[in-house]
Amino acid sequence: MYRTNTCGELRAANTGNQITLSGWVDSYRNHGGFLFINLRDRYGVTQVVFTPAVGDEYFEIAQALRLEDVIQVVGKVNPRPEGMVNPKMPTGEIEVQAISVALLNKSVPVPFVPSGFDMPSEETRLKYRYLDLRRPEMQHSLVLRHKITKVMRDYFDELNFVEVETPILGKSTPEGARDYLVPSRVSQGCFYALPQSPQLYKQILMIAGMDRYFQIARCFRDEDLRADRQPEFTQLDVEMAFVEMEDIISVIDGLMVRLCRDLRGEELTLPIPRMTYDEAMERFGHDSPDLRFGMELIDVTDLAKECEFRVFKDPAVSGGRVRGINVKNVADHYSRKAIDELIEYTKLYEAKGLVWFKVEADGKLGGSSAKSFDDSLLEKIGERLGAEANDLLLFCCDTFEVTCKVLNALRRKLAADLRLYDPSKLNISWVVKFPMFAPDEETGGWTAMHHPFTAPLAEDVPKLKTDTAAVRAQAYDLVINGFEAGGGTIRIHDTTLQSEVFSLIGLSLETAQSQFGFLLEALKMGAPPHGGIALGLDRLVMLFAGLDNIRDCIAFPKTTKASCLMTNAPGAVAPQQLEELAIRTTVEPTADGI
Repeated sequence: MYRTNTCGELRAANTGNQITLSGWVDSYRNHGGFLFINLRDRYGVTQVVFTPAVGDEYFEIAQALRLEDVIQVVGKVNPRPEGMVNPKMPTGEIEVQAISVALLNKSVPVPFVPSGFDMPSEETRLKYRYLDLRRPEMQHSLVLRHKITKVMRDYFDELNFVEVETPILGKSTPEGARDYLVPSRVSQGCFYALPQSPQLYKQILMIAGMDRYFQIARCFRDEDLRADRQPEFTQLDVEMAFVEMEDIISVIDGLMVRLCRDLRGEELTLPIPRMTYDEAMERFGHDSPDLRFGMELIDVTDLAKECEFRVFKDPAVSGGRVRGINVKNVADHYSRKAIDELIEYTKLYEAKGLVWFKVEADGKLGGSSAKSFDDSLLEKIGERLGAEANDLLLFCCDTFEVTCKVLNALRRKLAADLRLYDPSKLNISWVVKFPMFAPDEETGGWTAMHHPFTAPLAEDVPKLKTDTAAVRAQAYDLVINGFEAGGGTIRIHDTTLQSEVFSLIGLSLETAQSQFGFLLEALKMGAPPHGGIALGLDRLVMLFAGLDNIRDCIAFPKTTKASCLMTNAPGAVAPQQLEELAIRTTVEPTADGI
């Protein structure tokens, strides 16, 4: 038996027990012939004491131990001496007096110590991921991930959902991102595609009469990466038949209540707040607004038309927008240099500049631009933004799209810099009624904002041909702390309407039949009204764990170049493998694909 207990479970109640522990040497201290070793496993840390009384053989083994050696210790649980209790450790009331020790595996000097305070670069952590995963923080994230998926499975089982696995090897279909392609050895020249989502399969399951489906699904997208995105990711996939949007939102509301209660000990108040897409863009400049702080966007376009200040007036009279935010009670902290740095930051988001005012002690607006406005107009602008002494007012004057992009980025940056929210708290909301279509810059036509199977709002169906831009979708996003945690839609189940949508996005009947023929055929055979949603599991774990990078809650993630630094994937393959697949490459692979 390698152990009778874990390194995190011994307490004062175990005093006097003889126990066996196994784990890694977390720290090593030699105090005048007394050796103190903190022994670590997934469950915690226990202090082990070696004295000469343990005997020369075992004492020599203990003296030779170093960090990350794997050992087994037999010992007796004793209370720590008076004044030596460590309240920061769950096992801090006791220590183990060693009786014997066995070296199970000697470690070479490690590139970094998992329990160290100074962490190396992320590249080093990913290269030696097995060391990084020994850190309690990383193990906590993976345990949290396990608990979240368990709550999900239990919750949906209680609601009579059935978990169904869908294929990994499927047909390449356009879903908004590049597919990962897998060549077929049997059907040479043909390819499978890894699923970007189980979208088509879950609709088929509804047509098949499964009624309530869910899956913890692996998905793959060959797209540019960032902190909250990976080429392979996991999502909670849900689909329901004979439902409307409110049914699906209600089910996910219940899931969020359960997750918050079981994993955070918090009661989430229902209903979860919601706003329309249009409201989100007007108030916050983004369709995944961070509601943990205020600083809402305020429109002053009508007032800008009254002034002679060209930076304000020209966009206002030419169809653009003038919008601003009020950063409360910080003007005295922002020097001209600091404001200039903000202006440079906004240029990353296509801003041509910012107009700013500081609210003086008497409530009047001051600053380099103030002299270009008459006092009455400045007073109206101040009133519109709720200006008070020491506030900083920042304005973007441009197209609606640019003002959204700039002010959304600015309010998020300022909120983080000024610590306007508690990063440990969750703010959950819904955004609904998205536009059905978005302009296609390449073709000059339309593209589906979500996917081509999204149903329009019933009242907007007549506008499909007459006012396409105004058509809204039966689409809904779950937003947590300014991140899109999940999104879904009610699907089109009528073949006539589906054909009309295909036509609007420039998809011919022949192309649609080639790419989605099996679904279109199925829709003709008694398809029920249905809809669903997908929640990003990696992102959900990141948010519940209070992290800002999903790589910290995935066991073996990829870098932003979609490579694995630990295994050196992707890599070259043997010429024989390519020959079997009838594939010839036109470029030489880089070393180990990195």
